Amino acid sequence: MTVISPRVPRLRMPRIDRRSPIARAGSTVVARHRALPRPPMYVILCATVGVLNIVGLVMILSASSVAALSDYGSSWYFFDRQLIWAVMGVLAFLAASSFDYHHWRRIAPALLAISIIGLFVVLIPGVGIMVDGSRRWLGVGPLTVQPSEIAKLALLTCGASLLARRIERLHDWHQWLPVLVMLGSIGLLVMLEPDLDSAIVLALIGFSLLIVSGVRRLHLAMLGSSAVVLVTALAFAAPYRRARMLAFMHPWKDQANTGYQIAQSLIALGSGGVNGVGLGAGRAKWLFLPNAHTDFIFAVIGEELGLIGCLLVLALFAGLGLVGFRVARRAPDPFGMLLAAGVTAWIVGQAAINLGAVVGLLPVSGITLPFLSAGGSSLVITMLGAGILANVARRTPPLEKKKPAAKQTGAQKTGTLQTQRAGR
Repeated sequence: MTVISPRVPRLRMPRIDRRSPIARAGSTVVARHRALPRPPMYVILCATVGVLNIVGLVMILSASSVAALSDYGSSWYFFDRQLIWAVMGVLAFLAASSFDYHHWRRIAPALLAISIIGLFVVLIPGVGIMVDGSRRWLGVGPLTVQPSEIAKLALLTCGASLLARRIERLHDWHQWLPVLVMLGSIGLLVMLEPDLDSAIVLALIGFSLLIVSGVRRLHLAMLGSSAVVLVTALAFAAPYRRARMLAFMHPWKDQANTGYQIAQSLIALGSGGVNGVGLGAGRAKWLFLPNAHTDFIFAVIGEELGLIGCLLVLALFAGLGLVGFRVARRAPDPFGMLLAAGVTAWIVGQAAINLGAVVGLLPVSGITLPFLSAGGSSLVITMLGAGILANVARRTPPLEKKKPAAKQTGAQKTGTLQTQRAGR
């Protein structure tokens, strides 16, 4: 019997008139992008982000094909949506990498206001989209946005701006207290959704800014210990989060219920071996592993591409972290340093939390793997943050090479010796 799959319509991009405002704005961005220098750190950063996005698109197509065919009748459903978001993310990256990062100081207050309004609106019944008992999304139809993603960028820019202005007075805790108040206010609104995972990422961004800006170690130790106690209490407060914590400690004890997801993830990783079973040939995505194309896409990578594919992903994130922190060290001013360090801690820290959950080192969370997991607003905002980091890299002055001392001739050496003897 021959099975005929439904024909998927091709994506057609709308034609834009070259004289339209959108076309003129795009040409301006491209002109600015070409005018700025392209140091090695910028090139490496762009290559790393580009490879991560390509790997993400390929693996989303593979990991989501079965679920998309089962739920929507087309294996390309999630891939088509992610491709559109990826194009928007590339545009956001190009725009941010061409946009002088100093302008974010003026935009930061408006961005903070928009994020807080969005976090309030998403809590309104009938307005915020309820998924799995949590109101995290705003939107209509396929176009949805998470206000918590915008809050990450708002906290980054506002916190960096405030700390950069007070960089010389941060030994006094009154100077950096507004950043803590900002973090607590946004975190409280996010927890009302509830969304502990996004709150943890927000705390990661805030603490990275405080550490890099030079806050006293005693204050950081007190904040860190308080944060650990608070997160632990919140993790055990809700029944479903308590079940995640207990399943993390003993995943095989109840692998048919609370430990099912992590057990299937470990089975997929172990099945891949060194070389993997082959791209598209994995079994975990056949509805065995929940959220295979979102939170647990790394397990599919491990099964289909094996240890080699996992090491490639780890190397890409490690390279992005090294480049980001090197850019932060060489940034031309404190604001650029804090922006670069905050974006790097945000992306690499979120990746570390996701990877730790997939391999069983951390409790299962809803935190996505940056650039690789399927997600719309998350990808665009992450690409925007990477673009800010790229702009700081483009405006970082190159290292001055030390010129070797010129060799002296015999007559010059004789004159130097005579001068030294005369001085004695």
